[in-house]
Amino acid sequence: MKNMNVLITGGAGFIGSHLAEAIIASGGRVVVVDDLSTGSLANISGLAGNSRFQFVRADVRDEQMMAGLVDRCDVAYHLAAAVGVKLIVEQPVHTIETNIHGSEVVLNLASKFGRKIVLASTSEVYGKNTKVPFNEDDDTTLGSTRFTRWSYACSKMVDEFLGLAYYAQFCLPVIICRFFNTVGPRQTGIYGMVVPRFVRAALAGEPLEIYGTGRQSRCFCNVADVVGALVKLSDCPKAIGEVVNIGADVSITINGLADRIISMTGSRSKKVYLSYEEAYGRPFDDMLIRVPDLGKIRRLIGYRPRFSLDRTLRQIIAHERTAMAGKNRSAAWPKRKRR
Repeated sequence: MKNMNVLITGGAGFIGSHLAEAIIASGGRVVVVDDLSTGSLANISGLAGNSRFQFVRADVRDEQMMAGLVDRCDVAYHLAAAVGVKLIVEQPVHTIETNIHGSEVVLNLASKFGRKIVLASTSEVYGKNTKVPFNEDDDTTLGSTRFTRWSYACSKMVDEFLGLAYYAQFCLPVIICRFFNTVGPRQTGIYGMVVPRFVRAALAGEPLEIYGTGRQSRCFCNVADVVGALVKLSDCPKAIGEVVNIGADVSITINGLADRIISMTGSRSKKVYLSYEEAYGRPFDDMLIRVPDLGKIRRLIGYRPRFSLDRTLRQIIAHERTAMAGKNRSAAWPKRKRR
């Protein structure tokens, strides 16, 4: 990415901020646009003052603002979206409008200026499909429209349809990436992400709240592996016009995840179980298993995750310990009296 001009929408978020750091480190120039609705300036604080970095606070749905940013970039990573199950369940209108209209604006401008675009999607689009592992060409099985969580999956499916339509009709160089449970340092647990929630609870000696039975399983992938894949895919001509899974394919149940985090932190925390209605305040439809087929991404860029789950958890635990220690020091520091 050396000397390339890169635009990252949602770049103050978890994945976007790690991607920005990686591109800057490789010699590229990065413009991050984020409205900070779920992102944070703290995530990109390490890039402040860097001459090859610029932050623009704006909504990706602002077409006039985005036009100039897309025009000046060589490649755009469109990561801006409503994220997190809790946010999606509580704000379905925001989810649908942000995801669909934001992608409409960015795809239209990328087509207008002839810019390559990497479009972020999600494993949620597979819905309740029980065929594993999930292949990019598998059918999707969504639940009832009464369950707001499927609005997110549906909105990202529309994003994919739009991206592929621009590729087919206007030859837009677009690559669609479906993320599977990306985790790592700086991920917030505010919107329901399970790993940071569990780690913070374990470090604080608080109960680890498991939604449902805990028998549901997931494959957790280190954000560094995801970022590395995004960069390589953007430079892979054979990836253009493709939908590509990015993740890890080693499963663990949520019960097993909780036990491992308790053990690795040396915590005395206990597991407690909440029904989905207790957790989200309304009925919730979930899937038991989610495993990606990584055959396509291996063929395209030779991808294999480098980080084991234990190595990733050690990173997250160390990060959260440092963050909690900083908060404790800040709270304990005596305030100066006003004269």
